[in-house]
Amino acid sequence: MDPALLLKALVLGVVEGLTEFLPVSSTGHLILAADLLDFNGEKAKTFNLAIQTGAMLAVVWEYRAKFLGVLAGLASDRGAQRFVANLVVAFIPAAVLGLLFGSLIKAHLFRPVPVALAFIVGALVILWVERRDRQPRIGNVDDMTWLDALKVGFAQCFALIPGTSRSGATIIGAMLFGLSRRAATEFSFFLAVPTLVAAGAYDLYKQRAAFSGADLEMLAVGLVAAFISAFVCVRWLIRYVATHDFKPFAWYRIAFGVIVLATAYTGLVNWSAG
Repeated sequence: MDPALLLKALVLGVVEGLTEFLPVSSTGHLILAADLLDFNGEKAKTFNLAIQTGAMLAVVWEYRAKFLGVLAGLASDRGAQRFVANLVVAFIPAAVLGLLFGSLIKAHLFRPVPVALAFIVGALVILWVERRDRQPRIGNVDDMTWLDALKVGFAQCFALIPGTSRSGATIIGAMLFGLSRRAATEFSFFLAVPTLVAAGAYDLYKQRAAFSGADLEMLAVGLVAAFISAFVCVRWLIRYVATHDFKPFAWYRIAFGVIVLATAYTGLVNWSAG
């Protein structure tokens, strides 16, 4: 395979892994990075969704004891059953809306300028939530009810808009609904497993005709790069939320969005997809 294409896959895999679990929008970063790398089209969009599985596997590995415990106790342990039920409940809203409007969103919003606007709007929401005087009522994901999970699931729906951030929507939404910063972050990690697998598998199945055996090497490079970088990011974020808030990410989003809009307006960067 073309070494240049493999290099693009490597870069995009690293971008995916580093941004998937931060409230900065991995999809938004991938759209912008792919545009700069001249890696556009339906195959590129599907590739960007497929490599999210690598990031998801990083969560599974980091929390392997949790997942193995849940699987072992699923038949008889009420806590394990509640955990799985909460993930299913939280997964459903975005899955339904994604099936209904996914193609429309990809056609009109998978472009740099709409992504930049979503970056800025999402940042303002983060700043608003962080400035509220909150008293968390849920300190552990195992204490969540199905109603708590459903609320987070509806918050995740906003992430269907590229640039909003799946992790940002779920973490900030969960905090707004009463979860502690750590509980919100960990539930966002766990919810990523069914969400990313479903999104990647569904899109890869729909676009299967666009891929061939020659593309497996490119997909493998992207998946491995996403796994390694996401694993590093997840471990860092767990430590970060213990003593910090998400305001720095909001300011980063605003700066990033303004730069994209400014370069698009001035023509300094030719955002071909926008």
